[in-house]
Amino acid sequence: MLENTTKPLRKPLGQRLLENGLISEVQLNLALNESRSKGSYLGEALENLGILSQEVITEYLADESDSEVIDLNTYPIDPELIKIIPYELARRHQILPLERKGNTIKAAVADTLNINAIEAFELETSLSVDVVTASKKKLFDAIELHYGQHESFSQIIKDILSKSAEGLDDSSGKMFPVIRLVDLVISTAIESRSTDIHIEPDEKATRVRFRIDGVLHQEVLFPKKIQSAIIARLKVMADLDITETRIPMDGRITFKSDTKTIDLRISTMPTSNGEAVVLRVLDKERVALNLDSLGFSPDDEKSFHDILKTPNGLILVTGPTGSGKTSTLYAALGIASTLEKSILTLEDPIEYELPVIRQTPINMDVGMDFPTGLRAILRQDPDVIMVGEIRDSETADLAVRASLTGHLVLSTLHTNSAVAAIPRLIDIGIKPYLVSASLCAVIAQRLVRRICDHCKTEIKDVEEMLAAINFKMPSNSEYKFYKGAGCKACDNTGFHGRLGIYEIMRVDHEFHNFIVNVTDLKEIEGIARKKGMKRMVDDGIQKALNGFTTLEEVLKIVQF
Repeated sequence: MLENTTKPLRKPLGQRLLENGLISEVQLNLALNESRSKGSYLGEALENLGILSQEVITEYLADESDSEVIDLNTYPIDPELIKIIPYELARRHQILPLERKGNTIKAAVADTLNINAIEAFELETSLSVDVVTASKKKLFDAIELHYGQHESFSQIIKDILSKSAEGLDDSSGKMFPVIRLVDLVISTAIESRSTDIHIEPDEKATRVRFRIDGVLHQEVLFPKKIQSAIIARLKVMADLDITETRIPMDGRITFKSDTKTIDLRISTMPTSNGEAVVLRVLDKERVALNLDSLGFSPDDEKSFHDILKTPNGLILVTGPTGSGKTSTLYAALGIASTLEKSILTLEDPIEYELPVIRQTPINMDVGMDFPTGLRAILRQDPDVIMVGEIRDSETADLAVRASLTGHLVLSTLHTNSAVAAIPRLIDIGIKPYLVSASLCAVIAQRLVRRICDHCKTEIKDVEEMLAAINFKMPSNSEYKFYKGAGCKACDNTGFHGRLGIYEIMRVDHEFHNFIVNVTDLKEIEGIARKKGMKRMVDDGIQKALNGFTTLEEVLKIVQF
């Protein structure tokens, strides 16, 4: 009798994650629907939905195959090995050669059980391969970096300037070198984690700056004579009128990179030196949809989860423009989202598409403003409503009344602190008794830069540092502070990414009388702190002590 040598079928990734308790049945179904609709892998869908981080997925796949996990930001790579594997093969199979010992090459892959990648590698090299695991994002970045497929800015500019003057001045936006140049600007911005691209005309040149971790960095200067061609190309991509240069215009661009599609929001503004353009980079893969990655402390995360269990009421997220309010709202919707709830949003504009949630954009040209949209949403049988921003008394009144009629309403407000939301609502025109009856909680926040994990070091001369920023720690406390020394991973800035600092004011029944009768902001803050509210500056100092950010960053953003 012949022995059956057929290998048992390997269970799908989703089933294995489910059986190991990393995801629930509902989360698996959501991710499967997302991957089918977007044509993406399940792992990407899980990450996009904020269910599992890329690091968790990478570690799980490595653990399954008993493989080592490496950090490609710091791992030394033999440049000679890059020559034996074609770029197209490395990119298609997402495999990167690292080092060679005899007839064996160590290579990094995102999934060590990806047999196709391993077989293609061995067929190409006639060598055996020993695989290690790296995160998919870092693997892609390392492949692009080490193969150096992109042209340089200087090469393309030289190509453009070699064209005839007529070709540069016709503003057609169809010159192939200009297309390559604009694509290179955008792809470079994406790779450097930029949130905004600034194209700024000066008298004699055009400056390109990237906003990375909240700070603008100059990337390149372009000759003045190619400025109109660059702007024209961007307008063509956004389907804007290239002949109109006298008025501001807004639009949207869908940019396809090698492995993903990125949305860009474009805004043009006429200046004395020509049109200035700002592109907001909306990379869904980078948006944080879970509270932990946003920077919530365990206590604040638990408090926020408890707040979102409220069946009805008004929850506000406050802070200035660019403080991460929308990301917090999206994370809240991710927590609240289940197949048993009807969730609708009004946004201006929609920044990221979310599964299972019905999202409606504001369109002032056809009369679709926040009040009109909110009235319509209330006829759509919602359980949870997210209003992008409360800007006027009519929107505020509708949001408050919706929260009083059995709906959970989430929105944003521009105030400097959590307690300031109360007088702000009253100033807008909401009666104090309606504020007290509807308001459940206010989350105020700011963003600070996160210390780079690769070069984080303890500050030895702490007292000197504290004196330099005129800050005194309590004499009876023990403290350590950290900074980033600067390395390749953070482009020698000492920072990599950002995190939030928060204050959460929960409004319970005992608080209601104070809202109606107390008008002094300091007094309201004192009441909130007695009821357990931690100030943003205190949250920031604690995160500096924990080594997540620096004390200077915190004090630059909020006052002590």
